[in-house]
Amino acid sequence: MSTPTQRPTTLNNIGVVMFTVTDQDTALDFYTRVLGFEVRGDTRFGENDEYRWLEVAPPGSTARLALNPPMFDEPGGSAIGVETPDLAAEHARLAELVADMEPLPTEDTPGAPRLFMLRDPDGNVITVVEV
Repeated sequence: MSTPTQRPTTLNNIGVVMFTVTDQDTALDFYTRVLGFEVRGDTRFGENDEYRWLEVAPPGSTARLALNPPMFDEPGGSAIGVETPDLAAEHARLAELVADMEPLPTEDTPGAPRLFMLRDPDGNVITVVEV
């Protein structure tokens, strides 16, 4: 019995994660004003510029987050993790801006990083992880 030869992958990076959002302008406000992300791309396309490709990212990040209108499903239901060197400071900053957010963890969980979760206006989950 022979085994087929598998060709090596040419994939080498996770560059863009995609969230489905109800309203791109509302999402843009949340990710830039609340989370402090920067706009990496905002272009119109289509025959009549009816579509919009919108990308945001934390300053210094090589990965980007595309904020897309629903194509097949309802908005929300996705998740990403973002990193911070100071979990308590970021939690305190976000507590003033975000209603749907977990409390800061009071105990460490062996084998797991310290983290908390919040949701964007469409219910996508952002996990903030201390590194």
